[in-house]
Amino acid sequence: MAHLQQSLGRLDIKTAGPGFIDVSAQVGLWLEDRGALDGLLTVFIRHTSASLVIQENADRDVQRDLMVKLDQLAPQNDGYAHDCEGPDDMPAHIKAMLTATSVAIPVAGGRMELGTWQGLYVVEHRARGHLRQLSLHFLGTVSR
Repeated sequence: MAHLQQSLGRLDIKTAGPGFIDVSAQVGLWLEDRGALDGLLTVFIRHTSASLVIQENADRDVQRDLMVKLDQLAPQNDGYAHDCEGPDDMPAHIKAMLTATSVAIPVAGGRMELGTWQGLYVVEHRARGHLRQLSLHFLGTVSR
């Protein structure tokens, strides 16, 4: 018999500099560990210079093109007043604002209801790697 529950958790994600990091598998394992069946998963990134996106997972050129376009929208050394953390920091804040810091994903049968060509990604906007933390919240039925 399924019971309605909520679960809270955190995942640490190491990044290696600008780019997309697919976290679909790690988040899927977190759901599995909790016995999640059906409900809603909310994922929140606890940073202002990285973001979360649901994006295509089949062609890496999509991610490359998106990074190029974000760099065009928020270039480094563009006369920002906020520059105490380096020339990549203010552009990273702008890129995070243009994307998302949280996503809500339906869960059915214990799996995120992502489309065939979709993945859940952390997007690192800083020039060097960081340890990024995701807060996870699942509300729904569980098998335990």
